[in-house]
Amino acid sequence: MNTPVTLKVGDIMSEDEFFRFCLMNDMLDFERDSNGNIIFMSPTGSFTGSFNSDILIELGMWLHSQKIPGKLFDSSAGFTLPNGAVRSPDIFWIAREKWDVLSAEDKERFAPVCPDFIVKIRSKSDDLKYLKKKMDEYMDNGCQLGWLIDRFEEKVYVYSEGNEISEYAGLDMQLSGEPLFPGFLLDLSAIEK
Repeated sequence: MNTPVTLKVGDIMSEDEFFRFCLMNDMLDFERDSNGNIIFMSPTGSFTGSFNSDILIELGMWLHSQKIPGKLFDSSAGFTLPNGAVRSPDIFWIAREKWDVLSAEDKERFAPVCPDFIVKIRSKSDDLKYLKKKMDEYMDNGCQLGWLIDRFEEKVYVYSEGNEISEYAGLDMQLSGEPLFPGFLLDLSAIEK
């Protein structure tokens, strides 16, 4: 497991310049930390990508059936946290009232908003300590609920605003969307591992 390659560039790029840099290098995936350093993200393996999609579909269908207003995204989208970091987790959701106050221009860039819900699925190349730090960063910036799913160690870490991190062994379980999505249960045992 590796920590991603990070270019220590500090604050030499504005948000607009970083956005243009990403557009000019659209064959690569980047994030940016709160210090302005550029992080090269490796693509996920096919199996992890399929796992991500299964969760995205389950959540999307449930949100639609319950008429829960908001926007659901995959890792091809990025956003800017209040601390200035630009991130793109595997799956994230933003409440409609937060999305609607953004300008059209903000929505076309790395929107300056912290998602309310985040899912990160550990891929083979991911360092678990690094992912946990990112999850802490999301929560510190206003995320309400986050799931870190580790397929390799078969553990799930649930981050919930104002609560301790809950750790669960095994992937034959149901993850609750409480308190953000009352009634939503993701049956991990039904997703091919």
